[in-house]
Amino acid sequence: MILAIDVGNTNISAGCIIGGDIVNEFRIMTNISRTADEYAIQIHTMLGFRGIRGEDIEGAVISSVVPPLTSTFKDAVKQLAMVEPVIVGVGVKTGLNILTDDPGQLGADMVATAIGALDKYPAPVIIVDLGTATKMSVLNKTGSFIGCAILPGVSLSMNALATGTSQLPRIPLEAPNKSISTNTIECIKSGVIFGAASAIDGMIERFEKELGQKAVVVATGGLAESVYNHCKSEITYDPYLILRGLGVIYEKNKKK
Repeated sequence: MILAIDVGNTNISAGCIIGGDIVNEFRIMTNISRTADEYAIQIHTMLGFRGIRGEDIEGAVISSVVPPLTSTFKDAVKQLAMVEPVIVGVGVKTGLNILTDDPGQLGADMVATAIGALDKYPAPVIIVDLGTATKMSVLNKTGSFIGCAILPGVSLSMNALATGTSQLPRIPLEAPNKSISTNTIECIKSGVIFGAASAIDGMIERFEKELGQKAVVVATGGLAESVYNHCKSEITYDPYLILRGLGVIYEKNKKK
């Protein structure tokens, strides 16, 4: 059993991988002030609810876009399972051909989602990762990472409206019944959710025009379910994209 962990700015996604299958997935909130001991206890508790002990874990892999927490989670996994985790970053084999201006700038999470997509879907692929930010990555017909676009995440947009104005309230992240809304709360929901869906549709159209062909479009990330089914484009929802990619990366780097 392999423990895969993705440390994001808002949430930490984790799950166990058995024979390539993702099982016992869970999420916890990111808290930069927590220690390795605290995270070890929290992960131990989450796994314990699922009947998993530390000694059941034979390996681990971590991607992180929160640098201060990378070593924290490395230490937490060592305490929990007594294994040395693979950390996605410079020097780690991924098999991904990155054709951007500076491949070293590509986040570990985007690398892992790209690997997860290529493991399951035929290229070219457009990945729509809806988290704190909405990251749209493009893999060309040979499976090379050729670039991306980054949009404000739907929760960031919602929070910006609530904190940047004196009269607009904080509201749930859900779609209204219609786009032409007639009260403040529904108007915000319409603008944020349907606006995000329309932006995604527009970017997909632009990407495919530049690719010169249609692409498989896959949505993932903690906020994907709030938005992707309001898009007009044909989109497949895959919540385990990054964990699957981390599993593939682990297999490429595990010690024989």
